[in-house]
Amino acid sequence: MALLEVRGLVKRFLGVTAVDQVDLAVEPGELVSLIGPNGSGKTTLFNCVTGYLAADHGRVLFRGRDLTHVAPHRVARLGVARTFQQVSVFPRLSALENLLVFLQQHQEEHTLARLIRTPRLRRLEVEAVERARRLLDLVGLTDKADAAAGSLSYGQRKLLAFAAALMPDPDLLLLDEPAAAVNPTMINQMKSHILALHRQGKTVLLVEHNMEVVMDISQRVVVLDHGQKIAEGSPDAIRRDARVIEAYFGR
Repeated sequence: MALLEVRGLVKRFLGVTAVDQVDLAVEPGELVSLIGPNGSGKTTLFNCVTGYLAADHGRVLFRGRDLTHVAPHRVARLGVARTFQQVSVFPRLSALENLLVFLQQHQEEHTLARLIRTPRLRRLEVEAVERARRLLDLVGLTDKADAAAGSLSYGQRKLLAFAAALMPDPDLLLLDEPAAAVNPTMINQMKSHILALHRQGKTVLLVEHNMEVVMDISQRVVVLDHGQKIAEGSPDAIRRDARVIEAYFGR
């Protein structure tokens, strides 16, 4: 059974169809890229999958469970995490504190337990700090753990957002343009981090405009144009696909 399945998804805005009858399946452990020209519906599809937009038609299934009209925080608690094109951090909190806040937003801990501070809660807090430090080390931000997030460079904030998405240990990670607007060194770092996750068995669905990144790391590529899926296959097959070439260069 596919980990994520999108069936006949449709999303319209004021009569404009942004996502048009899209079918998509992602198997456990796959690294799949979703590409297409600007305005092809990639981020809209992400938003429908994660509950930030309600689909007009179709279904989103995660492990066979219908998520089509599930709120974003509930989608996250079921094991789906994502990053956004626009990086948002709490600028006055440290990098470490940002990760802890993100995790708290995705946990179902009763208010009473937080007030009483049960032994279980204290243990979870210690484990959360340890996990946050490991993830900061993973993305090369160990020396920035206590630095205000607002003082980080744009690329470093992207790495922080990437680490934050990993804090709940999600089963499915959706990355929205992680390599956009960062320097070549940071792009290579991001590629390495994504591949490392894949080797650990994580399932990744990636939206990315950097074709070098897409072709280097993807197992499978899905192409959207004007909201419709026009191609799907291996990176080599997508490179040669006439419909893809037309979508990118024939207009």
